[in-house]
Amino acid sequence: MRKETKRNLFVAGTYGAVLLLGILLGQDFADENRRTGRNGLLPLGIIDKTGKVQRMIDLIADNYVDSVGVDELQDLAIDEIVAQLDPHSEYLRPNQALEQHETLEGSFEGIGIEYYNLNDTLMTVGLIAGGPAQRAGMRVGDKLVAINGDTIAGKKVSERNIEEKIRGRSGTAIEITIHRNGKSLPFPLKVMRDRVEVSSIDAAYIIDSATAYIKIRRFGAKTAEDFERALKDLKKQGAQRLILDLRENGGGYFHVATALASYFFDDKRLIVYTEGAHEPRVDYYSNADGIFGDGELAVLIDEQSASASEIVAGAIQDLERGIIVGRQSYGKALVQEQFGFGDGSALNLTVARYYTPLGRCIQKSYIANTEAPSHTGNLPALVRQDADTDVYQTTSGKLVYGGGGISPDVVVPVDSNRANSVLYRRIRKANLIETYVYGRLTHAVPAYSVENYLKGYSLPDKEYDGFLQYVRETGMTCTPNEASAAKPLVRSDIEALLGRYYFGSEAFFRVRNRSDKVLAQALLALQGE
Repeated sequence: MRKETKRNLFVAGTYGAVLLLGILLGQDFADENRRTGRNGLLPLGIIDKTGKVQRMIDLIADNYVDSVGVDELQDLAIDEIVAQLDPHSEYLRPNQALEQHETLEGSFEGIGIEYYNLNDTLMTVGLIAGGPAQRAGMRVGDKLVAINGDTIAGKKVSERNIEEKIRGRSGTAIEITIHRNGKSLPFPLKVMRDRVEVSSIDAAYIIDSATAYIKIRRFGAKTAEDFERALKDLKKQGAQRLILDLRENGGGYFHVATALASYFFDDKRLIVYTEGAHEPRVDYYSNADGIFGDGELAVLIDEQSASASEIVAGAIQDLERGIIVGRQSYGKALVQEQFGFGDGSALNLTVARYYTPLGRCIQKSYIANTEAPSHTGNLPALVRQDADTDVYQTTSGKLVYGGGGISPDVVVPVDSNRANSVLYRRIRKANLIETYVYGRLTHAVPAYSVENYLKGYSLPDKEYDGFLQYVRETGMTCTPNEASAAKPLVRSDIEALLGRYYFGSEAFFRVRNRSDKVLAQALLALQGE
C-alpha cells in the first residue's frame, strides 16, 4: 500500500473512530452510571452523528480498494486520541487489560512457575509455594523440553507463545517433559492448572532485635491484608520499629494505599483527598485503630516510587508520623478509573487528582491540553508559591514541597559506583549475571542452611574471576580497573540470585539489603544516630 494511501486511510479511520469512541464510551459510561448511580461522567456520543459514523465504517469496509482491518484502525485511532490526554490515561487491548487485572488482583490461572530462558531452553528458577507445578513434583532447576508434546527446548519461542501454552483454565491439564540434573525424566509431568495466588509482599523479616523490614512490590487487591498479616507476625517476634520499602513500587489500587496508610495511625486522620472537574472533593481518613499506630517508622522511596506509594509516603510525611528516606519519588498525583468494553479492552481514564493531607499536589509537569491547578481550596498550610513549587508547613514547622514528587526527609544519593560503572551497566543490559548464575553456579545443592547463607556466604574471588572470564568469552572487554570497580556490584547480584534460587524470593532481598546504603541510613535514623 502506498504511503499516501496509508495516510489517507488512517485519517479517515481516525475521524470515524473519534466519533465511534464517543458512542462506545458514551454507552459504556451510561451503563456504568446506571450500575453505580454516578452522574459525574457524561456520555460522549452525539446522537445525530451515529448514522454518519456507522456509514463511514461501512463505506471503508465495503468499498475501499484494499482489504483493511477496521478493528485495527479503530485501535490506532483510539491510541491517538488518548495520547492527547495526560500520560497516565491509556487504552488497553484485551490481552493488556487482562494482564493488568491479573497483576493487580494478585492471581491468575496457570501452573505457578518462574522461568529463565537459558540458551533457548526454559529453566525453572522459582516455584509458587503450594502451587500446581510444585504439587505435581516440579523442582527449581528443571528444564522444560516440551509442553503437551510440542518441543520448545533449543528453539526461539516468544514469551507470549510460552504463556499461551502454560496458562489456561483452572482444572485443565498440561503435560511437561522435564530435563533434570542432566537426565530426562522417563515420563512427562502432568500438571493441573489452577488459580495461582501471588503476594505483593516481596520480603518481611526482622533486621535486628527490634526493627522489622517489609518490602511491597505493588498495591494489589490483597496487599493490605498481606501486609497486616506480615506485620502482626513481626510484632510477635518483637518488632517495635518498621522500615517500609516502597522503592521501585509503581503504585496500584488507590483504596489499598489508603487502607495500608491507615495502619500507621491510632486516631482518625486525613490520609488523602481527591478532586476533579467532574469529581467533587472526597476525603479519605484513617480508621483510628491502626495496628502500628505508635511504633517508629521509616519509609524508603526512590524515583520509581509512584502513585499509591506516594499517597502513603505523603501522608506519613505531612502528618509527621515517620521519616521518608531515599530519593525524590516519581511524581504521579492523578487517579485513574477503568472502563471496560465488550471485547475485553479497557480505558484507564484519569478522573481526578489526589492531594496529600496538607493539600500538596505532587504531580510532576507534563504536556497536556489543560493546565493542572496546584490546588482548589483554602489551605492554611500553604506558606509560599514559587514558579514551580508550592511550599507547605507541617504542624511542627517543617517545610514540605508540592510538585514533582515526594522529597525525602533524609536524602541518600544514587550509589556512585553503580551509577558510574560502565562495565556493570553493560553486564546488566546483556543479562550476563543471570545467564552465568543459572548456567554455571546452580548445579550442586548447597550444604549450608539459609541462615548460614544469609549471615556468612560471600562469593569467592575465584568465582568472580570465573565470571570475568565468561564476560570476556562473550566478546565484552574490560580493564583491570573496570573489573575492580564492578566487583562489589556483581558479587552482590550473584549472591542475591543464588539466594533466591536455593532459598526463595525473600532471600534475594535479604542478601541485597546487606549492602543497601538507603536501608543502612534508615536504620541509623530510627536509632537516633
